[in-house]
Amino acid sequence: MTESKLPKGYEPHDVEAKWLEYWEEQATFTAPSQAERPAYSMVIPPPNVTGSLHMGHALNLTLQDILARFHRQKGFDVLWVPGTDHAGIATQNVVEKSLAAQGKSREELGRQAFVERVWAWKEEYGGKILNQVRRLGASVDWTRLRFTMDDGLSKAVREVFVRLYEEGLIYKGDYIINWCPRCNTALADLEVEHAQTEGRLHAIRYPLADGSGDLTVMTTRPETMLGDTAVAVHPEDERFAHLVGKEVILPLVGRKLPIIADSYVDREFGTGCLKVTPAHDMNDFELGRRHGLPSVKVIDDHGRMSAEAGPDYAGLDRMDCRKRIVADLEEKGFLVRVEDHPHSVGHCYRCRTVIEPSVSKQWFVSVAPLAAAARKAVEEGRTVIAPSQWERTYFDWLDNIRDWCISRQIWWGHRIPAWTCQACGEMVVSREDPKSCPSCPGKLVQESDVLDTWFSSALWPFSTLGWPDKTPELKSYYPTSVLVTGFDILFFWVARMMMMGLHFQDEVPFRHVYIHALVRDSDGQKMSKSKGNVIDPLTMVDKYGTDALRMTLTAMAAMGRDIKLSEERIQGYRFFVNKLWNAARFALINLPQGGAQGVLPAATELDLRHRWILTRLEQVKQETASAITEYRFNDAAMGLYQFIWHELCDWYLEMIKPDLPGATATGSEQIQTEDHDRVQATAQICLQTVLSEVLTLLHPIMPFVTQEIWSCLPGMEGRTNLAAQPFPPARPDLFDEDALRAMGLIQEVVVSVRNIRSELSIGPSQKLDVLIRCPETALAEVLSTNRETIMHLARLQGFQVESDLNPPKASASAVVQGVEVFVPLAGAVDFQTELARLEKELSKAAKELDIVTRKVNNDDFLAKAPDEVVEKERAKAKTIAEKQSKLLALRERLQGLME
Repeated sequence: MTESKLPKGYEPHDVEAKWLEYWEEQATFTAPSQAERPAYSMVIPPPNVTGSLHMGHALNLTLQDILARFHRQKGFDVLWVPGTDHAGIATQNVVEKSLAAQGKSREELGRQAFVERVWAWKEEYGGKILNQVRRLGASVDWTRLRFTMDDGLSKAVREVFVRLYEEGLIYKGDYIINWCPRCNTALADLEVEHAQTEGRLHAIRYPLADGSGDLTVMTTRPETMLGDTAVAVHPEDERFAHLVGKEVILPLVGRKLPIIADSYVDREFGTGCLKVTPAHDMNDFELGRRHGLPSVKVIDDHGRMSAEAGPDYAGLDRMDCRKRIVADLEEKGFLVRVEDHPHSVGHCYRCRTVIEPSVSKQWFVSVAPLAAAARKAVEEGRTVIAPSQWERTYFDWLDNIRDWCISRQIWWGHRIPAWTCQACGEMVVSREDPKSCPSCPGKLVQESDVLDTWFSSALWPFSTLGWPDKTPELKSYYPTSVLVTGFDILFFWVARMMMMGLHFQDEVPFRHVYIHALVRDSDGQKMSKSKGNVIDPLTMVDKYGTDALRMTLTAMAAMGRDIKLSEERIQGYRFFVNKLWNAARFALINLPQGGAQGVLPAATELDLRHRWILTRLEQVKQETASAITEYRFNDAAMGLYQFIWHELCDWYLEMIKPDLPGATATGSEQIQTEDHDRVQATAQICLQTVLSEVLTLLHPIMPFVTQEIWSCLPGMEGRTNLAAQPFPPARPDLFDEDALRAMGLIQEVVVSVRNIRSELSIGPSQKLDVLIRCPETALAEVLSTNRETIMHLARLQGFQVESDLNPPKASASAVVQGVEVFVPLAGAVDFQTELARLEKELSKAAKELDIVTRKVNNDDFLAKAPDEVVEKERAKAKTIAEKQSKLLALRERLQGLME
């Protein structure tokens, strides 16, 4: 027996820091890019440079890291590209807030000075999220770290913009866009978050111009009526057919509006009459274009009423104007009624301000041809989306896509490479900054807008590999193997990467897309600071270690199912880390300093214990590899958990203790054989094989504790780096189906004896006799051959197997696989004392059940207590009732044994 190199307790902090430094020094995760091995590549979904690690990041990074480490083990040339996104609006907001605290604004600084200030902020604080990624153990290639505004990616962005412009797929024009009055920028449709809002529906009377009557329209936004340019009805609506072509008078304004017919109008909603405001409603804009209606913009970029709204309302905030309009309509007799009307309202995804649809001159990508190619690629299986349920969502969005507004009215980002001549008005879009107008001596002025952040992110799979240059990395690693991401950016990012990758590389950007679920709190609620239910991953790492957090997330990452996370879950997997650690300490104590010598004996030379564990190890290898390859991460984690905790630790280590040098020290009875040295050597080499290979299997999920244990294994000189070790080889010759069946019988017999001990409160130190009635010869031989193992595991002093026997009357019994197990209780159980204990337990249970039952049947309690408290009490009553039932059954059983 030797001293273990592992301390008694596992302290993750120092261990994690040590191996992170070691892996970087050893360039373990640096991809060669010209390797002869098959390539496996991923790009990290770039977190915002302003960001901080949240639980969604932790899940995403863990799953990607499992794939990266696993494929290195399988012999692939793995590249995992790290990087961050410049996050235009978010980063500009952060720096503007910092300036505001100093009493300054970006306008005071000027554009150049402000952008320089943002770059300085990025250099000082932008690495925070990357350090957090490191702490999670992400095995990215840090030598290839990218930023969406570094020189290489900026070159790619410019090339893509210019080429799309030259192809007629980028254009500038007036169009209805989503506008945030606070951020003062356009937003793509995907950047608008819709929330159910308690609104009001206003019925307003529009008089017919000829005085013959009126039409009533309904709107939730009466302030926009100042920009109405028509009233629309359905062409098949008989109520209004005779009015089409006539005019109404716009209340409060007096402008005449045409009555038009359009099939867009919903005859069943409201009155069937629709006010048309092309400048302030997406659908009205399209309707207006069909009918050649003018656009009257009555709300400006700051959310205030413009001069077009008229002198009575100009300058008012849009919400204040709504109140004024309603009051004026009522006063002048135009307001028919007001109804409560819950409806969905769009908000800015950054600042939560209610967005304003507004006609504006913006830059757009004409996405229809790009979307068609992206759809076809998934239809043909060139990119596979898993779970497959997300394919329909992907298709639906592409089928209903609108042109992509890519201009943003901010300063931080990729400035649009377009210049306009102040003299002749010619526009120049160029890869290089032009020095003069090609048509006249006039001065060129560059566009002030920057590109949508998602524009540069859409190029990520190929721009990070050096495109537009023809780099070795692009040749080796594009298309990437898989993209792991959340469903919330399926449209923001995934679909756009598909469009850009296919257009500029003529190939999909990734072969697979794995969509992971959301991480919610234990009640299934979305985590948010306002709810106070956020679980900070870094806090959990500090408290329980990175491996415990990673194992928790992986074990719960069932495909297509949201994760309901709690701190207790993470703590539970910290116990698993401890279990593995203690098992490794036991193994190291019982292994020779130079490691177990020789090779594994043939299966025919091994007894059942070793044949069983090695067979199970072969199964676990296959199951783990299949599960990770198929993105069944939870199956991989739970399979390893089950094997390590229950089979390796609870069964195998207990079974072989008598064969090992530490048997006496651990309180086991060493089994004496004629060839003890051979038995011990066999146990040691099997133990070292199983431990070393299970560490390798578990490493992609729990890299730190497995690496630390591995580094202390004897005989591993020159193989210190577990992250560089291959996946354990398959040994099909060791697979033994008979061993699985035989061990299953032994385990059931032992468990039946343990259950009898537990039910009758027989202490583990009390040695028992067990009698087996087994008429089947094959099963009897298994039990007899493994008599010593069963006696050791079940703590027996006697064990007898007969085809036919009569057990003592006072015997507890069980039946497993047709085998009858009898435990004589004379001398082992004091029946009177045990019955007295049961009566005491039953009395206590009855009192507790009475208290809880009266509470849950009390109408006053049910009326006042929160639902979760009531459910908790009902669950408590059910638990006590179940306990009471078991106690009654046990009392009846004991009384039967005494007769």
